Order: sequence, then C-alpha cells, then structure tokens
Amino acid sequence: MNYIQTEIPGAWIIQPEVYADERGYFFESFRKEEFEANIGKVGFIQENESKSGYGTLRGLHYQSGAYSQAKLVRVIEGTVWDVIVDLRRSSPTFGKHICVELSGENKRQLFVPRGMAHGFLVTSEHAIFAYKVDNVYAPHSEKTLLYSDKKLAIDWQIKESQLILSKKDKEGILFDEADYFE
Repeated sequence: MNYIQTEIPGAWIIQPEVYADERGYFFESFRKEEFEANIGKVGFIQENESKSGYGTLRGLHYQSGAYSQAKLVRVIEGTVWDVIVDLRRSSPTFGKHICVELSGENKRQLFVPRGMAHGFLVTSEHAIFAYKVDNVYAPHSEKTLLYSDKKLAIDWQIKESQLILSKKDKEGILFDEADYFE
C-alpha cells in the first residue's frame, strides 16, 4: 500500500496495490501492522456500511469530546466526493478542508483523524460506502457542520438543486459555532 500524507496533518490517502486479471481483482484493504507503521496505532472497534443514490450528501458530521472518532473510509461501489474539515485549533490547517474522490474503481481510502468533520457526496448513480471507527456512536455528542457554510467554501461538484439532504444536514451549524478540538 502507498500512504500519501494530505495537506491536513494526520489525514492520509491510502492507495492499495490491486492485483487484477481476467477473473477479477484482489487487494488488501487493511493490514494492522502496516497501518500502524505508517499512520500510528488506532483501535478500530466497528465497521459500518451505507448505500446512497446520486446527489446524496451525508455530512459534515463529527462527535465532540470523549466521543471523537477517527475513521478509515472507502467506497466499495460507485464514486463519492469525500470531504474533511480540520476542527483542531492547534493545527496549522485549522478551518481548512480537503476533498478526495473515492471510488470502487480507484480503491483509495482516506484516514480521517480525530478532530475532523467528515462528509461525502455521491457522484455516481449510487455508492456503497464503508468505514471503520475507533469509538462508539454517541448521538448526544454528534454535531453537524452546515455543508454550505460560505466560510468553508466547499465545492461539492454538483448544483445545490441536485442535493439530497437529511433534515439534520440541512440544519447544520456554522463553522464559527462548532465545538473545536485542541
């Protein structure tokens, strides 16, 4: 696997080595020892999967305090525009975001460290999205940044009229109102 440091400290793109032939393909999606040697020790405790249609935007979500989560995200089928926002005051990239295209074809993964808001937009007909987390889901500590906050200026790649959003995501808070991490 190739580990690529992004502009946001602690956030990594992981590009696996894919072995393909006439039968299909094979690749290692996670190997603990290699992951820890490149990124560090992370104790993943749960893996989740979702399926969404074109234009579905999920995010920008994060959990505050003791329930903060690190995530390792990937797309099994389809394509998403994956976005993280740095909420760590001590970070040189505080308030900045990165966008990465993840797809079933490119097999890229994104490691999202604690202290980030995370979201994704489905840009294919549908997408199956999977992610590992290192902490339990705690609804009382979950927060949602407003995907369209002008201060963040995220280019979501499609027209606003094409977005499919949950009530929670439509009513997200502005970056200036967020709970930050140290």
